[in-house]
Amino acid sequence: MRELVVLGTASQVPTRTRNHNGYFLAWDGEGLLFDPGEGTQRQMLLAGVAATQITRICLTHVHGDHCYGLPGVLSRMALDRVEHPVNVHFPASGHDVVRALVAVASPGVDVRLHPHGGPGEVAPGLEVRPLRHRIEAYGYRLAEPDGRTFLPDRLSAEGIEGPDIARLERLGQLRGVRLEEVTAPRAGQRFAFVMDTAPCEGADELADRADLLVAECTFADDDAELAEQFRHLTAGQAGRLARVGGARTLVLTHFSGRYTDVAQLEAQAQREAGDAVVRAAEDLDRFGFPHRRGMPTPPTTTAGGA
Repeated sequence: MRELVVLGTASQVPTRTRNHNGYFLAWDGEGLLFDPGEGTQRQMLLAGVAATQITRICLTHVHGDHCYGLPGVLSRMALDRVEHPVNVHFPASGHDVVRALVAVASPGVDVRLHPHGGPGEVAPGLEVRPLRHRIEAYGYRLAEPDGRTFLPDRLSAEGIEGPDIARLERLGQLRGVRLEEVTAPRAGQRFAFVMDTAPCEGADELADRADLLVAECTFADDDAELAEQFRHLTAGQAGRLARVGGARTLVLTHFSGRYTDVAQLEAQAQREAGDAVVRAAEDLDRFGFPHRRGMPTPPTTTAGGA
C-alpha cells in the first residue's frame, strides 16, 4: 500500500483549521513521518495513523514548525511499546537540536540518528537533495526501481500461467520464452518532498518525474518579495516546479496564515503546472498514487538516418 496522509498544513503559526506540519507516507512495508511539528501526535490520532506504523522520521530542517512534535511522537511510540528501530534522518547542522528533542522524549524506543551533510542516498531508495532556505535544509525523494509489467495476452499465447509466471520472472527465461517477450517496461513510482526553500537545483532534482510531489506553497504570487526574503516558494513557483519536473500530482501545503482561502493558491499553481494535477491540501487529507506509467518510447530512426 502507498498513501500520503497529511497531518498538518500550516507554516510558522498554526491556525484554527490548520495544524503545524506533519506528513505520513505509507510506502509498502515502511512508514515515513516527515517534518512532525507541534500537535502531530494528536493529528495522527484523528487520522488513524498508529505510532507503531512509523519506521523512519525525516526532517527537512530544524525550524520548530518542522520538528517540535518529535518528542511527543517518540513518547507515544514508547507508550505503545514499539519494538522496531526508528531511524531519524536530518541535516547534520541540526544535530544538537535533534539530540535535545530526543532526550526529552520518554525512553524505551530504539532511536537511531542519521545526520546527512550532502546530497545522496541516506537509506535504500531514499535520497536527499539540498534546498535553499535560511538554514541548512534538505528535501527527500523515494524512488522505486524501474520494472516490467506482464502482458496477459502474451502469457496466454505462450501457455504460461500460475506458478510458471513467478518462475519466469525469477529466471528471466522459461521453455524458450524470454521475460522481455511477455512483459512491457514499467517506470518505478517516485515520491518527492520539497519543503521550505526558494527555487533551486535541488528542488528540481527532487521533483524530476515524481508521481506524487509534496511542495510548500507558503505565499501567493503577489507576495513574491516576501517569498524571496524568507526563502520560500510562491504558488506559481510550486506549479512550475511540478511542470518542469514532469510531476503527475502536486500536493500544496505549508500555507501562511495570512490566507484564509487557499483556493487562489491552488489556482495560481495550476496555471503554471502544465499537465500536473494540483491539490491544495487540508489537514487529514489522504492522497493515493496515480496508476503506474509506462517507460518513454525511444524515438525510431529511419534507414540511413542518424
